[in-house]
Amino acid sequence: MSEIPETASGVVWQSSPPGSIYDYIKVASFSIGPDGLVDQWSRRAVEQFGIESGDVRGKDPVEVFMPAELRSRGHRKVAEILDGKEWTGLVPFRVPGEGGAHGLAEVYVMPSETQAGERAALCIVVDVRALRGIETDLAASQAIFGQSPFGFLLFGPDLTVVRANQRFATVFGGAAADHRGRTVHDYLSRPEAERMTAALRRALETGEAVTDLQIVGTVPGSTERRHWSVNLYRVHSGTGRPIGVAGLATDVTRRQIAAREAASARRNLALLNEASARIGNSLDLETTARELLDVAVPGFCDLASVDLYQGLLTGDEAPPGRWGSAHSEGYGGGSAELRRVAFASAVSDALPIHGTDASGGVGGVGGVGAVGAVGGTGAGTQATPGVGAVHRYPFSSPCAVALRTARVQAIPGEDGSLVQSTLAVPMVAHDTVVGLVQFSRTKGSEPFGERDRALAVELAARAAVCIDNARLYRREHERALILQRSLLPPGDPEAAGLDIACRYLPGNTATEVGGDWFDVIELPGHRTALVVGDVMGRGLRAAVAMGELRTAVRTLALLDLEPAEVLSALDEIARGLGMPSGAQQASRVAHKSRGPELSEVYLATCVYAVYDPVTRRCTFANAGHLPPVLVEPGEEALLLDVPPGMPLGVGGEPFEEVQVELPEGALLALYTDGLVESRDHPLDEGLGAFRRALTEPVRPSPQDPHHPGTTAVRADPAQSLEDVCDHVLSTLDTRHGEDDIALLMARIQGMPTEAVGDWRLPRELRSVGRARELARAQLVAWELEALVDTVELLVSELVTNALRYGEGEIRLRLLRDRTLVCEVWDAGLVQPRRRRARDTDEGGRGLQLVGLLSAAWGSRRTPRGKTVWFELALPDGDSAAEPTVDQLLSMF
Repeated sequence: MSEIPETASGVVWQSSPPGSIYDYIKVASFSIGPDGLVDQWSRRAVEQFGIESGDVRGKDPVEVFMPAELRSRGHRKVAEILDGKEWTGLVPFRVPGEGGAHGLAEVYVMPSETQAGERAALCIVVDVRALRGIETDLAASQAIFGQSPFGFLLFGPDLTVVRANQRFATVFGGAAADHRGRTVHDYLSRPEAERMTAALRRALETGEAVTDLQIVGTVPGSTERRHWSVNLYRVHSGTGRPIGVAGLATDVTRRQIAAREAASARRNLALLNEASARIGNSLDLETTARELLDVAVPGFCDLASVDLYQGLLTGDEAPPGRWGSAHSEGYGGGSAELRRVAFASAVSDALPIHGTDASGGVGGVGGVGAVGAVGGTGAGTQATPGVGAVHRYPFSSPCAVALRTARVQAIPGEDGSLVQSTLAVPMVAHDTVVGLVQFSRTKGSEPFGERDRALAVELAARAAVCIDNARLYRREHERALILQRSLLPPGDPEAAGLDIACRYLPGNTATEVGGDWFDVIELPGHRTALVVGDVMGRGLRAAVAMGELRTAVRTLALLDLEPAEVLSALDEIARGLGMPSGAQQASRVAHKSRGPELSEVYLATCVYAVYDPVTRRCTFANAGHLPPVLVEPGEEALLLDVPPGMPLGVGGEPFEEVQVELPEGALLALYTDGLVESRDHPLDEGLGAFRRALTEPVRPSPQDPHHPGTTAVRADPAQSLEDVCDHVLSTLDTRHGEDDIALLMARIQGMPTEAVGDWRLPRELRSVGRARELARAQLVAWELEALVDTVELLVSELVTNALRYGEGEIRLRLLRDRTLVCEVWDAGLVQPRRRRARDTDEGGRGLQLVGLLSAAWGSRRTPRGKTVWFELALPDGDSAAEPTVDQLLSMF
C-alpha cells in the first residue's frame, strides 16, 4: 500500500509498494565487527538465507556460509576488508538446513567504523539467481519485441530460442510460445543454419553486431525461396553481463528480385560495352570468334563454341547462308559444312568428352567435353567436334533449324548432363547467316531468361558483323596480294654479269599493296635493265597505276630504246593514265591549261638503267627519282650524279642520260624514298644513314656457310647481297608503315674477256667466209662444237644481209653466258624485216631461217647504225628443238 509522497527539505519520501524491484532482487545486509565476526544480521538476510540472527551473530561468516575449499581465500578477503579495502564479487555459499544446498551471491563490502573508531565492514548481498531472472524478463518484455512488424527472436547463451514475437510465429506457424527452445536448424537448411549459428556465436562471444546477414530458405507449406536480411546483436543485463542474442529478420525477397533484375541489366550492359571494345579488333575470322567467347565466358555462360561456314573460311564467293536458302538446307539433308573455330569453358578441363544426340543438344553423361561440345554432329552419340573440325548438323536438329531460320533455338540439357540448357544463336550479318554460336550454362547456374536470349542475339550479331567484315577484308586482301605479286618480278631475278638482291615492303601492311616497284629486264646482248619507280600515293589505286607503268616499261624495254627515250615515252603514257578514251590527244594539246577536275594526273618518279656486262658500263636516266648509290670496293658509298629530271606525268622537259663505267665488285643500289625519308628525319639525314649502312660491317646470316664472320661491305665484294639488304633494312629507321619501300641491289660482275669474241670485218664478200671461220674457231675454243653448224649458217645469213642492205664496217661479236648470243653490227639505219618469200623468189628466206633455228632474234638501233642478233641455248641447257622438214620446206 503506497502512501502519498511528502516533500521535506526537497526530498521525496515514498514507501516501497509490494512487489517492487527490491522484493525480486532480494537485497540483504549484514555487518562484520572489528574481530571479523558477524555483529548485525538484517531481516532480509534472515529471509534470504533462512538463518535467524541469533544463529549467526558472533560467528565467522566464512565458516558459516562458504565451502571448506574456499575458506582460506575468504579469510584473506575479510582481513583485507577490515584493512580498509572495498570489494565486490560473486561468492558461493551454503544454505544451512537445506540439505547442503548451494547458492551464488553477489556481495558488495564497504569498510566502516564503530562508535569507538575501530574498523568494521558493511556487507550488501544479492541473490544472483533472482537477479538474472529479472534481467532476462526485462530484456524480453520490452514493448518493441511484441509490437515489431518484423520477425523478432531472443536467443539464450546456448543459442536456443528464448522468446519469439508474434510476427515470427505468423510466418513460421504456431504460437509464439511454441518456438521457445528451438534452434535455427528447425527453420533453415543445413548450410544456411550453420551460417546463422556461426553468426550468432560470433555476436555472443565478441559483442559485435551482425548486420544484413542474407539468409535463404522456405517457410512451412511453400516451396518458394525466400530471402531474409537478419541483424543480430548481443543483449546484456543491467550489470553488463551478456544474457543472449537478439535477432531481427526482414523479408527482402522482392528487393532481391528487383536487385537481381537490375544486376542482370547492368551485367548485360557491361557485356555489351565490353563486346563493343573487344570484338572486332582484328580482321581475322578465328581471332574475332575467340574475342566473342572471351567476352561471353564466364560473364554470360559457362560454355560456348563458334562454328563458321567452311565456304566462308575457304573464300568462296557465294554467301555462306541466306535465310531459308537451299544453300543452308541441302548437303544430304543436313546443314552445310561448318568448322568449329573457337571454344571456351569455365568448367574443369578434366571432364570427359561426350557426344551429342540427334537433336543437336548435348548428350551423354556430363554432357560436355573438355569444354566440350554443345551441338550435335549427327544422329546418335558421336564424338563432339573439336576446334578445327569440319562437321554438319542433322537437318532436324535445333542447330540446323537455327541456321536455316536465323532464329534462336533453346536446347534443354539431358538428365545426368552437366549442361542445364543451351542457346543456339545464328550469326547474322546483312541478312546472311555466317555461322552459329552456342551458349551453355551448367546446372547450378541461373537459367537463361528472355533478357539473356536478347543479349545472346546481340552478342552474336555484333560478332557476325565483325566476322563478315573480316571475310570481306580477307577476300580483298587476297585479291590485292594477287595483284601485287603479279606486278612484281620473281623473288630471285637473274641477270648476266650481275648478282641481284631485292626487297619490297608495302607501307600499308594491312593490304600489302603499294605504288613502289622495281624490275629486272633482260635485254639483247646479255644486257640488263634495272628499274625502280614510285607512284605518288598509296594503296590499291597506286598499285594499279604502278602496274600500268611497269607494264609500259617492260614493253618499251623490249623495243631496246635508249633509257632517255624509255622515260620520255613513259612520261606520255603517265599523262594519259586515268583519262577517258579519246581524251589523251586533246589532253596533250591542252596540257598546260587542264585542271585536276578534267583528268586524274598520275605522277611517278623512276630511274631506268641499262647495264652492259661486256663493257661494265651502265647508262642511267632519271625522272625525278632519288640518285643511285654506288659503293666501289674499299671506298665510301657515293651518290651518282644523275640529273633528276621531272617526274613522270608532268611533261614538257627532256630526260638526260649519264653513262658510268662500274668497276668489278662494285655495289649499285636503287631505292625509293620510303627507305630514307620520314616525318621525323630530313632526306639528307636519311641518305647519309643509308650510305653508312652500305659501308658498315655486316654480320651474315647464320645459315650462310660462306661468311661465318663479320665483314664490311666496302672491303669484301663477295659479301652476300641478301645479308646486305637485311642489314640495311634493320639498320635504318624506316618508320615502316609511313611509305612503301623498294630496294634493288646489284653487284657488278663483268663478263670475262675469254667469254667474248669480237671482230671487225671489211665490207667485202670474203667477209662472209671469214665470219664463219671466226665463229667456228671461237666455238671450238669454248667447247661448243654442237653449235658450230647452226652458228655458221646463221652468222653467214646475218653478215650477208649486212653486206647487202647495210653500210660501213661490219662487226661480229659472240657472247657466252647462260646462253650464246651472236651480234652483227653495221652502220645502216634500215631495220631488217622478216617477210614470207614467194615460191618463185630466189631469196628472202634468211631471216625465216634465223627465226627457226634460234631461240630468239631481233635488231636494235645503235648510235652509229643497227645491231642484228640471235640467241641459242647452250648444249647443256634446254636446247631449242630442231626445225621439222615441213618448217624448212615452208620457207620455199
